[in-house]
Amino acid sequence: MKKRFSEEQIIGFLREADRGVPVKELCRKHGFSEASYYLWRSKFGGMDVSDARRLKALEAENVKLKKLLAEAMLENEVTKEALRKKW
Repeated sequence: MKKRFSEEQIIGFLREADRGVPVKELCRKHGFSEASYYLWRSKFGGMDVSDARRLKALEAENVKLKKLLAEAMLENEVTKEALRKKW
């Protein structure tokens, strides 16, 4: 699924709102819903662009590590099962 706005754009929108632009006007101007604004504010509120990039990198690393762990656990179970059948 393609995201419509990048983290940099989202942080820019949040900064506009912090400068006093009403949320409804900001949403209408850039074409997103108020629900999206509040979701973004909860996730990216108070972050800089570099912080958002770091968060994205950490989330990607976390996905890779979870996949490696799942594969290792599956391999371990297969090995245990093979040893049980052998004896």
